[in-house]
Amino acid sequence: MTKCEAKKGGLAGLMTASGKSPATLLDEQMSHGSFDPALSGPEQQGTPTKTRAVKQTSRDLLSRRNTECEVSDDGTNTFFWRAHTVTVLFILTCVLVYVTLLEETPQDTTFNTKRGIVASILVFLCFGVTQAKDGPFTRPHPAYWRFWLCVTVVYELFLIFILFQTVHDGRQFMKFIDPKLGVPLPERDYGGNCLVYDPGNKTDPFHNLWDKMDGFVPAHFLGWYIKTLMIRDWWMCMIISVMFEFLEYSLEHQLPNFSECWWDHWIMDVLLCNSLGIYCGMKTLGWLSMKPYQWQGLWSIPTYKGKIKRIAFQFTPYSWVNFEWKPASNLRRWLAVLGIIFMFLLAELNTFYLKFVLWMPPEHYLVLLRLVFFVNVGGVAMREIYDFMDDPKFHKKLGQQAWLVAAITVTEFLIVVKYDPNTIMLPIPFFVTQCWFLGIFLILSWTLWRFFIRDITLRYKETRRRQQERPVGNGSAGGPSGRSRLNGSWDSVRQRRS
Repeated sequence: MTKCEAKKGGLAGLMTASGKSPATLLDEQMSHGSFDPALSGPEQQGTPTKTRAVKQTSRDLLSRRNTECEVSDDGTNTFFWRAHTVTVLFILTCVLVYVTLLEETPQDTTFNTKRGIVASILVFLCFGVTQAKDGPFTRPHPAYWRFWLCVTVVYELFLIFILFQTVHDGRQFMKFIDPKLGVPLPERDYGGNCLVYDPGNKTDPFHNLWDKMDGFVPAHFLGWYIKTLMIRDWWMCMIISVMFEFLEYSLEHQLPNFSECWWDHWIMDVLLCNSLGIYCGMKTLGWLSMKPYQWQGLWSIPTYKGKIKRIAFQFTPYSWVNFEWKPASNLRRWLAVLGIIFMFLLAELNTFYLKFVLWMPPEHYLVLLRLVFFVNVGGVAMREIYDFMDDPKFHKKLGQQAWLVAAITVTEFLIVVKYDPNTIMLPIPFFVTQCWFLGIFLILSWTLWRFFIRDITLRYKETRRRQQERPVGNGSAGGPSGRSRLNGSWDSVRQRRS
């Protein structure tokens, strides 16, 4: 039985008496418009209204199945895949007993406070790794994704704590994590001299170009490669990439490091780093969609080469689903795609604004840890959002990781607003405001036309077409009227009266 087929109306793993597979029966029933996943056997009814609903459901199921892979798994359950709840509880209890009975508590309040907080977090992580609900990903191990789910909860609680502090106390609390923090740091200005070839510098005329070749260049490429694996759509990735450059143009009066040269924005960022990362990501998606997902136990593989290959494939997905966002198909999907783009851009902006208001240098390890955190939780969140949007009958609520990532993004933005409202409220230049109002007006106008005006027009045309196709019941040109069909012709009526 495969996980991909298990979601197809609960038909996976069943074989009929005629020997046909569920997929074959589903195709045959959908071609006749007689399949209803809510009913089975003699409970199906043949009413026209239900037939139309069945056909729509069948089309949805077929569309969903076409985006999912076929998985073959021999069902091997080794020691590596077991829960080990009792083992983890026993080890945790032994550690706590050792700290309580055999270790002398230091007389340092600050050290004890830090150690107590870390111990509390570790105990919570142990509980979550063994007891939390699994998400959509299972490789390399479900415990890995349960761990990041618990880290997400801890990070959100940390952000809530920072949000409820004063600005001074919140910034000084960062010294509790690293004594080097809590000091205002100047932002680097990427603008200034934008000449690619500077003839005034005889030593190195291309010094402006080399100055821009810092750690952000590979970070841009790697970041967009990973984002492409999360979103799995070329158009959405390009839109987010271009939109963020427009945001940097719009907000360079607030953050100095948004001030970049034009060729840094559009050539180095969009055309080179971002586009190359998106291209490599799409090639990887193509390989993952074509890769056969046939899983076999490690000890049942006879050759060493096969065992090594199986270990390497353990770090690839268990199954694969091609994302088909279809934003123009209906209003719900259109608003969902707009919301995804908005949250992506907000999370990108939070990266720069958080380190600005909390006084963290760009090279600090906390900034890197936050990026690593979003790399691990972003893919799960996007899969849960897609499942919730694409198959709401099966996924009746938003996934836990998606819910937490959205809450974290909003909380980070609220921290930025509280800690430095003066920077956020700096007036945007008038021409920038005009451009954004024009963009918002165009989006709203297209939404009204596509999902309201166009639908009303199409329904009106369809109604007029049906009315024109109806036979006209006047005289001998059309058939007998309703009264004539009930009572016979007028001649027969007169004969009966006489």
